[in-house]
Amino acid sequence: MKSDYLIVHKKILPDYFEKVVEARELLRRGVIREVSEAARHVGISRSTYYKYKDYVFTPSEGSACKKAVISLILNHEKGILSRVLNRLSELGANILTIMQNPPIGDRASVVISMDITGIETGLSETLEDLLAMEGVDKAGLIDIE
Repeated sequence: MKSDYLIVHKKILPDYFEKVVEARELLRRGVIREVSEAARHVGISRSTYYKYKDYVFTPSEGSACKKAVISLILNHEKGILSRVLNRLSELGANILTIMQNPPIGDRASVVISMDITGIETGLSETLEDLLAMEGVDKAGLIDIE
C-alpha cells in the first residue's frame, strides 16, 4: 500500500479516537482552553490526546476533503520556497496561506494551508513529491478538512 492514510468507519475503531477529535475541536473553537481540561471533558487522558492528536482527522460533514495544512522544513537557500509553491501549483493545489518563520541556522520552517480540491494524486504522494525536492528536509501533514 502506497498511502499512509486510510478512511475507516468509526464503528470499528476504539472510542478514544473520536474523543481525541472532539477534544481537539473544543480547543480549536476556544470552548476549552487547556488540553488537560478538554481531555477530562471528553473522558480521555492527556497522554491519549497527545499520542493521537496529529493522526486522527474527520472530513467535513457532507463534503470531501478540500483543505490541508502542511508543515515543511526547508534549507535556507534562495528560491526553495518558490520552487515548492510552484510544484504545489503544478500538482493542482491552490495556496491559501503561507507562514514562514525566520531561519534558525540554515533551516526555516514553513506552514502552508491549501485548497486540495484540484490535486489529482493523493496527499501522501504530494508530500512524497515535496520531500524528493532538493532543499526540502521534512514535509508533514498538520491537519486536513
